[in-house]
Amino acid sequence: MDRAAKILLVEDNPDEEELALFAFKKNGIDRKNIVVVRDGQEAVDYLYAQGDFKDRDIKDAPRVVFLDLNIPKIHGLEVLKLLRKDERTATLPVVILTSSDEQSDIQEGYRSGANSYICKPFDFEKFVSNLKSMGDYWLDMNVAPNED
Repeated sequence: MDRAAKILLVEDNPDEEELALFAFKKNGIDRKNIVVVRDGQEAVDYLYAQGDFKDRDIKDAPRVVFLDLNIPKIHGLEVLKLLRKDERTATLPVVILTSSDEQSDIQEGYRSGANSYICKPFDFEKFVSNLKSMGDYWLDMNVAPNED
């Protein structure tokens, strides 16, 4: 169990960000272990320790990225494609967490290298339950590759 592992949450909607943070907290994931960025460029900058995050230790990578699709500056699918092309982030688990249930988005997400695709439910209790399941899986059960 690694509830101290970092999560990168890429979410531009402040209400959905607040709900996700509340759901993570309710499920035992400390806020200090969650990094929130609000657009695709910030996500890329954080992951590659550049721009506003240039002083971040790039080796202190998140355990999993929860990535919204419809985000400003760089669309979520483009962020995902960039991550998969770079050796440093090619195996980083990325979960698309979005309100889009469009079949084309789902297919393109998986084609682009998503590890999972989750549609945000409108029901709050279901949202909390889904985030608990995702936290349990990605932080407690999933075995990530060792990165040297």
